[in-house]
Amino acid sequence: MYYVHTIRDTLSVPPAYFGVDLNDAAAQVLRNKYERVIDKDLGVVIAVFNVRDISDGTILPGDPNTHHDVTFDVLSFTLEVEEVVVGEVSELVEFGSFVRIGPLDGLVHLSQVTSDFINFDRKTGVFTSRNTGKTLKKGDTVYAKVSTISIKNSVKDSKIALTMRPEGLGKPEWIIEKPREKREGKQGRGRGRR
Repeated sequence: MYYVHTIRDTLSVPPAYFGVDLNDAAAQVLRNKYERVIDKDLGVVIAVFNVRDISDGTILPGDPNTHHDVTFDVLSFTLEVEEVVVGEVSELVEFGSFVRIGPLDGLVHLSQVTSDFINFDRKTGVFTSRNTGKTLKKGDTVYAKVSTISIKNSVKDSKIALTMRPEGLGKPEWIIEKPREKREGKQGRGRGRR
């Protein structure tokens, strides 16, 4: 989910930063270049920190910037298919719920909220299951599994599909341990067959 990566890159510092401490200038230029960007290998870059090992600048003919080799760390966020995540319901719409997972929103389609039939009450903004009475509303914390991921060039264009149907997922109060007697009864019958 969250990862720290060390990157070595060549930094181009514009003349507007020439009066600023090189470490501060490098950190600002790197933040502008990397933060809130989606990289296919790194995921969503959340923060740049620990800027170090800045080389002496090189000036190229016709280019007013100075160029420096630099090492720095980034905090990134990425998901994998089948990963179980914890998120907060950020919005409910007729076709499902959006769940905030780190810097991204994933969609739990209406058919993937529970295995029970779900009704959406527009006035109250709540999903309610027909048979079990389970409810889902904005602000609820849920456990979900990543079904599909389509990462594009921006956070806005990226799509994540989630499911809460498998047992053990959904709101914490939905996750109920099976009654003890059922588990013991199954084990007892298995032992009697030996």
